[in-house]
Amino acid sequence: MKIFRAIAAVAFLAAISAGSVHAQPRTTTPAGPAPTTTQTAGIPEAKIALVNTDEFADEKTGITRLVSAMKRVDGEFQPRRTELATLQQQIEKGTADLTKAAPVQDQKVTQQQSDKLELMKTDLKRRGEDAQAAYQKRLQEVLGPVYDDIGKALDAYAKAHGITLILDVTKVQGIVSASESLDITKPFITEFNSKNPATASLTPRE
Repeated sequence: MKIFRAIAAVAFLAAISAGSVHAQPRTTTPAGPAPTTTQTAGIPEAKIALVNTDEFADEKTGITRLVSAMKRVDGEFQPRRTELATLQQQIEKGTADLTKAAPVQDQKVTQQQSDKLELMKTDLKRRGEDAQAAYQKRLQEVLGPVYDDIGKALDAYAKAHGITLILDVTKVQGIVSASESLDITKPFITEFNSKNPATASLTPRE
């Protein structure tokens, strides 16, 4: 069992529909009573459930291990965010000061200050890109194992409840309406949290 993306889900549903049509026996007899039963080509009965993976990261009602891991990474990068914010403020102040001083000061001084601001902007852009790349890499390192455990837990949950297919509503755009009984998000989160305390995310894997 896997969480299918939109294309896979649509293909799956289309295959069920197509299978039901082609499973009907063909006949060339022009007359006669219509058959009272239709044969199927051995299509297994499917139990489908829905899950909203966006809710996993909800700070109040989500998966505590995942939320804890995300906060951990955010805390690690807080100094960088502060540094970038400070540099941005310096650029904004310098730009405002230059706008006021330019009309009354030497043009060469204005050019020097303008060049300095451009260097600061280039530096801010480079640091921001480096920080973003490092942040994404760190997220994968810390959250990867957690998401692996969530995937395994979803498989186990599906088997325990006789579910043959779980669709992620954040990926399948074709779902416009569904019974609430199909949504396993909250019960799954509750079960996962009871078996996987948040402190488990603080233990690094080898």
